[in-house]
Amino acid sequence: MNTKTVSPARRIVLAALFLALAFLLPMVTGHVPQVGNMLCPMHFPILLCGFVLGGPWGLAVGFIAPLVRSVLFGMPPMFPIAIAMAFELAAYGLVSGVLWHKVKHTVPMMYASLVTAMVAGRLVWGAVRFVLAGLTGSSFPFSAFLSGALLTAVPGIVAQLVLIPLILVALQKAKVID
Repeated sequence: MNTKTVSPARRIVLAALFLALAFLLPMVTGHVPQVGNMLCPMHFPILLCGFVLGGPWGLAVGFIAPLVRSVLFGMPPMFPIAIAMAFELAAYGLVSGVLWHKVKHTVPMMYASLVTAMVAGRLVWGAVRFVLAGLTGSSFPFSAFLSGALLTAVPGIVAQLVLIPLILVALQKAKVID
């Protein structure tokens, strides 16, 4: 998005749209935690928010989305899931936005920004889950990290790698973003 011609009001409206999508997309999974864990529906609008609005907006919307959704709908459970997700999604939004706005807007760089954001978010999630487990006297072994960050999320990871670039290329062709 051309930052010189975008009004603050438009940025707020778009951020609200991405936040609303983060609230609504998980409802597609029917509140079945196993399906939600596999498809990662909240991740899509946050990654897109970072690409479209930039890192600071992606960070803010990513951090707020799981916390407010937990308060409003009871899903994800606040502790430890929503708290860890808040940091994870904040990292997604920040990294995707910062990288995308620093590189040439080509499809390979789009994938590089996306994959880097996905890896960074999952690492942040693992670190926060480890800290939260330590605070409660429980454990968070590496096997739990691998399961939560990678193995159960493979369908969502594949969907993100396919759909997000398609959406961004469509937005570029429609001249909605640069």
